[in-house]
Amino acid sequence: MTRKVHHTDNAPAAIGPYSQAIEASGTMVFCSGQIPLLPDGTLLSGSVAEQTEQVMKNIDAVLTGMGLSFGNVVKTTIFLSSMDHFATVNEIYGKAFPSDPPARSTVAVAGLPKNVDVEIEVIAMR
Repeated sequence: MTRKVHHTDNAPAAIGPYSQAIEASGTMVFCSGQIPLLPDGTLLSGSVAEQTEQVMKNIDAVLTGMGLSFGNVVKTTIFLSSMDHFATVNEIYGKAFPSDPPARSTVAVAGLPKNVDVEIEVIAMR
């Protein structure tokens, strides 16, 4: 098995000991969860809708930096600070997957990094 670390300056740098994405054996891509950080590392503080828009931009930047798109995504996990945000996040998230969306899990958690309201991670295939 080969393992390749991927990084793009168009998405926020890791704020801990992790990589933006890891490609395994040239086929599977495991992307770390994205929170609403701007590419320069500034935290976007705003509504859940604004946070989700930024998270999706960050995911798109990581995928694009690897020559991939949302069409390559096979599984996502959405972490919410409250299930009260589900409908808002779902609406924005759904725009990235207009047909044949990936498998998905959505969970509410006790807390997220930097006290944001949404974090999303994806797994993609080449």
